[in-house]
Amino acid sequence: MTTRARVPGAARLLGLALILALVASLPAWAVARLPAHLRLVQGEGQQFRLPLPVPVTVRSTRGAVVETGAGDGPLRLASAVNLSPLRLGQEQLDFRLFGWIPFRRVTVDVIPPLRLVPGGHSIGVVMRSDGVLVVGFGRLTTADGRTVQPGRDAGIQVGDVIVRVGGVPVEDQEHVSRLVQAAGEAGRPVELTVSRQGRLLGRTVVPVRDASSGRFRLGLYVQDGAAGVGTLTFYDPDTGRFGALGHVVASPETGQPIAMREGHILAASVMSVHEGRRGEPGEKVATLVGEGRWLGVIERNTPYGIFGRMQELPGNPLFPEPVPVAVATQVHEGAAEIVTVLSGQRLERFSAEILRVNRSPGAAGKNLVIRITDPRLLARTRGIVQGMSGSPILQDGRLVGAVTHVFVSDPSRGYGVLLEWMLQEAGLLDGGQQRAGSGGFAPRAAAA
Repeated sequence: MTTRARVPGAARLLGLALILALVASLPAWAVARLPAHLRLVQGEGQQFRLPLPVPVTVRSTRGAVVETGAGDGPLRLASAVNLSPLRLGQEQLDFRLFGWIPFRRVTVDVIPPLRLVPGGHSIGVVMRSDGVLVVGFGRLTTADGRTVQPGRDAGIQVGDVIVRVGGVPVEDQEHVSRLVQAAGEAGRPVELTVSRQGRLLGRTVVPVRDASSGRFRLGLYVQDGAAGVGTLTFYDPDTGRFGALGHVVASPETGQPIAMREGHILAASVMSVHEGRRGEPGEKVATLVGEGRWLGVIERNTPYGIFGRMQELPGNPLFPEPVPVAVATQVHEGAAEIVTVLSGQRLERFSAEILRVNRSPGAAGKNLVIRITDPRLLARTRGIVQGMSGSPILQDGRLVGAVTHVFVSDPSRGYGVLLEWMLQEAGLLDGGQQRAGSGGFAPRAAAA
């Protein structure tokens, strides 16, 4: 009798173990079809298919923001969940296997429709860093013929940002040179305060008079910013907010993002384009227009691009009116187009194709894999070139993203960033609250 009493319990435990094993073995792509967070545009529903081998139920925690269209009944293999926004706000949806095993909780934000003016304009980008970035070491020759590297010997590293010299906040690389020269002439060492991975460190360096130049130096190569050519992605005609590039502006030598003190964008005119080849990216060659007259002020340098406020709206003859923007769930594989400049300041539209979509915000700058299909662009550039970073991508009449990188092995293909993540960084989503490579930039470097 004791044995018979234990069999049903054992059977239930075995059944539960089998169910849990089944849940654990669900393919990762099936889980990815249900993101942890998504946005819906008010008045525009979205549909998700659940390619799962077990029944799934979905319930809303409030039922006042999003309608699921599923009721309380189970969804079967390849069933669809239709999400219909009811009003602005936030909702949480609970997905459960067999109606009781938690599978996924999805937070849904319903946002108002947003329209922006697509960019495509070539822009010059000028940024000044907060402090000066150490990008390399130089060898100094003393009067008696010795070769020394005082900065390196004192423990300075490539990637350090010098923020103070002798307690004085530094303005730029010329300011550093003047402070070092003054210390050397006075016969005293200099106390450097450097920022390294978020920590402030002190280092003492003795300036050495370089025999070749006659000046006191530390044997460091530093840069105080970046300047280059990229592409404007969008701007909001109502608020003046803009986004460009689609990727962070970083030091080519260290790969470290420029810690920006100030920055501006200004108009640029494309003089020529060097076509890309396998293993050799092409580039736009441009000149700045109206130097000293800024188009906009850069406020943020992020993994999703640069953002700020326009001081002068450039207009777009290809899009005289703002166009709707797409959230991540509305972007799909298929036909698209990009807007960019190949000559002067003339905007042109070129056909392209979105080959793959990764909706994760963690895939900064590489949410989309795109391929240029327009024979005109392929004939002139062979595809994507440096300086196109930020060129807007449109699909189904919506602004969906921006070009960010070119495949070095195949110039006709490259990466793009989803516009939703750029809008988030620009402060145009979530009630205006902000959350936390390439493109032809050249550093301004000098010896100190």
